[in-house]
Order: sequence, then C-alpha cells, then structure tokens
Amino acid sequence: MKEIRSICVFCASSQSAGEAFRLAATDLGRRMGRKGINLIYGGASIGLMGCVARGVHETGGKVVGVLPEFFKVKDIEYGEADELIVTRDMRERKAVMDQRSDAFIVLPGGIGTLEEAMEILSMKQLRLTRKPLVFVNTNNFYDPLIAHMREMVDLKFTKRETLELFATRPDAESALDYVLHYEPSAAPGKWL
Repeated sequence: MKEIRSICVFCASSQSAGEAFRLAATDLGRRMGRKGINLIYGGASIGLMGCVARGVHETGGKVVGVLPEFFKVKDIEYGEADELIVTRDMRERKAVMDQRSDAFIVLPGGIGTLEEAMEILSMKQLRLTRKPLVFVNTNNFYDPLIAHMREMVDLKFTKRETLELFATRPDAESALDYVLHYEPSAAPGKWL
C-alpha cells in the first residue's frame, strides 16, 4: 500500500450535530494534522466539516477544501483553507476529492455524506479503487447502516465479501490506525 499523505473526510455540514460528534470530528482533524496528513474535504466552515478542518489546522496540518460553485454564494466556505478548489458541480467535486485522496474516512452525516461514502463503496466493489474506506461509528451512529448491509447479504442482493470492502471503527484513533495499516484485498466480482 502506498503511503497515506491525504485523507478525504466525508461528514456533516449540519450545525445541529451534538457535542460528541463535534468532538470526534475535531479529534480526527487534530490527529491527522499531528501525523502530517492533509485533509481533503467538502470545503465548508460549518458543522463537522468545520470541526475537522479547524482540528487539522490547530496541529499544523494542511486543509484542501473542494467546494461546488453553487455553494460559494451561500458563504459557507472555510476561508482559512490552504487550498480551496471550486468545481462546476457535485460530480466534479467528488472526482477531485477522489483524485486528491489516498484514503476515505466517513464521520457521521446526512444524505450527502452517505451518498459520497456509498459511491466509494460501489467503486471498490467494481474494482475501480483499492483505497481504504472506514466509517467512524461515533455513538453507534452507523449501526443501522451496517445492519442493513448485512441484510442485503442475507437476502442475496450483495456478496458477503462486500462487507470486507470497508471497516467500521469506534473513534478517530482506531480509524486512522486502520487507514495507515491498510492492505487491500481482492474485491469480489460484482455479480453472483
């Protein structure tokens, strides 16, 4: 596995997330900064996105925000980003985030976070990427999603090996440890 220099973090932009989620995002950012790992993320200053970016900067790390053009008018970008890339749309944004990242960490979030994570999981299943993907399961946030994925396996909508294409960890420290020691395995073929 190549050296991890940049990690894409998918997470909530919601300002309503509870304190435990904000602390976990800040902790991840601080740990990344201390290890000299660049943050690639959605470019916002609000919600968990802002927490992780500020955490990276607090410990001397580099922050690269990738923001679609239509979000610029909402005035939510993280102005302190070391680099802010403005894309035409969400699809270009995700492509840039993928290209600039060596791994993916998914903190709790809403529909956008889930959609981004599922696209990476689908790419792994189709053997289009071998980069590590890990969900940080703060306060068991992702338990229902993992249970649903297991049900998809039980009902034969996906192969059991699909569950090995990602990891779930309880906190930032163990998620980073997973990413930094990741060894890719052969992805299962898509169809049964």
